[in-house]
Amino acid sequence: MADRRVNSVPFRFPLRFALPFSLLRRPLPRLPLRTLASLLLGAAALTALPAHAGKKDDTLRMAYDQAPESVDPYYNNVRIGVIIAANVWDTLLYRDPVTNEYKGQLAKSFTQVDDKTMEFELREGVKFHNGEEFDADSVVYTLNYVADPKNKAVTQQNVAWIDKVEKLGKYKVRLTTKEPFPGAKEYLSTTAAIHPAKYYQEVGPKGMNAKPVGSGPYKVVDYQPGKSITLERNTDYFKDSPKAQPKIGKVVIRFIPDRQTQMAEVISGGEDLIMSVPKDQAEQLGGLPPLQMVTGDTMRIVFMQMNIQEGTPAPQLKDERVRRAIIHAIDRQAMLKNIVGEGGGLINAICTPSQAGCTQDVTPTYKYDPALSKKLLAEAGYPNGFDIDIVAYRERNQTEAIINYLQAVGIRAKLNFLQYAAMRDMIRANKAALTHQTWASNLVNDVSASTPVYFAFGNDDVTRDAQVRDLLDKGDHTIDSATRNGLYKQALDLIAQKAYAVPLWTLPAYYVATKDLNFKPYSDELIRFWDMSWK
Repeated sequence: MADRRVNSVPFRFPLRFALPFSLLRRPLPRLPLRTLASLLLGAAALTALPAHAGKKDDTLRMAYDQAPESVDPYYNNVRIGVIIAANVWDTLLYRDPVTNEYKGQLAKSFTQVDDKTMEFELREGVKFHNGEEFDADSVVYTLNYVADPKNKAVTQQNVAWIDKVEKLGKYKVRLTTKEPFPGAKEYLSTTAAIHPAKYYQEVGPKGMNAKPVGSGPYKVVDYQPGKSITLERNTDYFKDSPKAQPKIGKVVIRFIPDRQTQMAEVISGGEDLIMSVPKDQAEQLGGLPPLQMVTGDTMRIVFMQMNIQEGTPAPQLKDERVRRAIIHAIDRQAMLKNIVGEGGGLINAICTPSQAGCTQDVTPTYKYDPALSKKLLAEAGYPNGFDIDIVAYRERNQTEAIINYLQAVGIRAKLNFLQYAAMRDMIRANKAALTHQTWASNLVNDVSASTPVYFAFGNDDVTRDAQVRDLLDKGDHTIDSATRNGLYKQALDLIAQKAYAVPLWTLPAYYVATKDLNFKPYSDELIRFWDMSWK
């Protein structure tokens, strides 16, 4: 058994959790004494742990390691912000997470008038949490405001396809796209939250962040930026919504960056739910009597960006041989098996396999070959390797393993681990060289929400290949599915041929929760509090 001492207490990893020798140079997880003691006491002693309080006071307590920079859905793209948005706000349409069927949500019905025009009959009698009535003004003001580039929505790609939204009556609107856009219904059912027009016009995004107001199954009753947010059941939530009527009275989400603190809290009963738990730790926690481990596949892909723009902090990356060397240096299969876990799958292209328009059948694909990596580096003029920074914001254990693989071929990578917003700002300021990150497309199951974000000359594109951009743009606006898929494949092939990025895997999700909670995971990684209940 592998034996590491943490604060002088030995912790032995069971053999089933041990990593292969090639990965053991990576530091093993450091668990706090409280967690170690709990794990080592055994099941008998653990039955004496205090019962989780959530069921008793009808309050679900959840911890997450990232804080949203804004609660306004259009000014955030951290996962916890997406989760909050889905529970606090509604959209015009709703996509069933199991059947993928589109249903009316704030819209009673919708009609596709032509390739660029949709009309919506809106529900009557719906009210926002502040009492403001929902009507056509809410839809028209919200979507026109966020689609205007001058208002600088962080998730601009989610609304950039909208040309205009017009009021046809108190409960009827027309939406026109700039060009034919086959993904429109997908965006309108996932990311395009509707705000109360009068309130949003008065307070703007900053005011919406300070005091969020939606129409969803939960309302925000307290928000401490960077610390916590408290949601309360909306007892007046409209009965015809495809979202279920919420059963749990209150939800408190705390932003706790340290994973080990989260684990200690869920063991002691201070938290009822944590997510994105590393595989080995989730399995250990799931074996404790008060807890359950729940796992499922996700839409989230993991990949590395390589900055080849003018002014890149690592000009070595401009050489295609160096980029190929980086890809060949990483044993993706071993990492998938030993670190990522069941439910994940290798990817060869920067898009989620389930997305419309995504193909993983690209040419070429790259195999683990450290000897070839060293040869390519020598050919590029770096026989002794080089130093480089790598920026990451989550899945730190994966980043550290990648660093070890790179070091084995002579690339000495130094980790800069940040909150997501800080990492994103570094990328956009051209100050990041290598980036290890993830992307879940903001729930959108269409390739237009993944590959173009990083390769269509947007803020996050660090390669800027005009040929790739043009192919993606044509794919985004082509109605015929066969032609559309062909355009995307050409773009994905070019990205692979020029080794612009390192495709890694889809990321399974591991959740740890109190056994008192009825909880079902979905592939979109969306925590649906309205779908939960106490046992």
